[in-house]
Amino acid sequence: MPFNGEKQCGSEDQPSDSDSSRSESMASLSDSECSRQSFTSDSSSKSNSPASTSPPRVVTFDEVMATARNLSNMTLAHEIAVNENFELKQDALPENSLASRVKHIVHQAFWDVLESELSAEPPEYEHAIKLFEEIREILLSFLTPGGNRLRNQICEVLDTDLIRQQAEHSAVDIQGLANYVISTMGKLCAPVRDDDIRELEATGNTVEVLRQIFHVLDLMKMDMVNFTIRSLRPHLQRQLVDYERTKFQEILEETPSALDQTTEWIKESVNEELLSLSEAALTPGAEGSSKPSLSPTLVLNNSYLKLLQWDYQKKELPETLMTDGARLQELTEKLNQLKIIACLSLITNNMVGAVIEGLPEFASRFKRISAVLLEGMNQETFNLKEVLNSIGVQTCVEVNKTLKERGLSTLNAEVQANLIGQFSSIEEEDNPIWTLIGSCPDQAEPSRCASD
Repeated sequence: MPFNGEKQCGSEDQPSDSDSSRSESMASLSDSECSRQSFTSDSSSKSNSPASTSPPRVVTFDEVMATARNLSNMTLAHEIAVNENFELKQDALPENSLASRVKHIVHQAFWDVLESELSAEPPEYEHAIKLFEEIREILLSFLTPGGNRLRNQICEVLDTDLIRQQAEHSAVDIQGLANYVISTMGKLCAPVRDDDIRELEATGNTVEVLRQIFHVLDLMKMDMVNFTIRSLRPHLQRQLVDYERTKFQEILEETPSALDQTTEWIKESVNEELLSLSEAALTPGAEGSSKPSLSPTLVLNNSYLKLLQWDYQKKELPETLMTDGARLQELTEKLNQLKIIACLSLITNNMVGAVIEGLPEFASRFKRISAVLLEGMNQETFNLKEVLNSIGVQTCVEVNKTLKERGLSTLNAEVQANLIGQFSSIEEEDNPIWTLIGSCPDQAEPSRCASD
């Protein structure tokens, strides 16, 4: 099957488990017709209904698990569709951890026993035969339903009943079977595994060959899963909106309060926009103008702009945005970083603008150094004052270097201390420069504010 940038092996190299996983994913996307009304309408009607004298509904464990499964499936589908670089990787146990040591000891003991059995007189082949049986099933899982020729060949060569009969007469060729397996793996694997296949072919010890065969098969299975993910991505991207709407509706049916945070998030924006419209109506000269109306687009734009200043340490994200939490935090961090760099640039230009005028390389170097030092500024352990002080010191060094190159005297101690002090004061509450950079010229138009 053609992997992305990978070798093509006729029509026999796409796994049956890939097809099954793909069909399951397609079924999950179309298993029920999605209602076209907003998924919040059901919950809002429930919340606005008259108070009932009946006791509150008890959510069962099965309903909780069903909600968790829906949320897990939706999160995975969303990540596959949105993140072009999403792929699965094998879990690696921490080095020198207890679990890692236990795993190594158990695996080593197994292969030591196998080696002793094959070296015995007469050799004991039962464990080796079971390994080849497992290898056969893995190889068959890589084939498409139409790959009958190679399927028949694998079943014929790795026929465990025949191998057992050969073992009874001491006529089994373990090394020959291993060589056939390696050759077949070379036909089915991605080009990235060619070096691993060559290493297998160069390995002389039979037990070590079997051990490495399983290691490479694990890598091939992961390659196949990621190939399936890449194949599903375009389909998921086309149907993601309907799919997520359906899943959210299912979650709401199981847990009516599942979107409380989202509801509160939207309500805050509605109230803010209503207040803004009321203030606009009271301004002088507004009597003759047409009465402004509340726009859903305006509310939604304002809601998303609020996310750029979201306090992730104290407030939970709306449920509908939980799958994008990491990306939103990264965006918020980038915005805050740019605001600080803008503040630092204003201070620098105000104090030493005449010195750095006509030096675009200084501005580029200044922004690059500041961006590097401000990485991770939203973390709790990040010391912003210390970093701002460091940026101030480095700026003074760069400015003095520029002055020396021009044959001018360097900044005196008082100017340097003033520059560093103003840099460090940016983190203080109500800092005028920070307030200026963070202010929006037209709070009543969030979309315009965002573009500005």
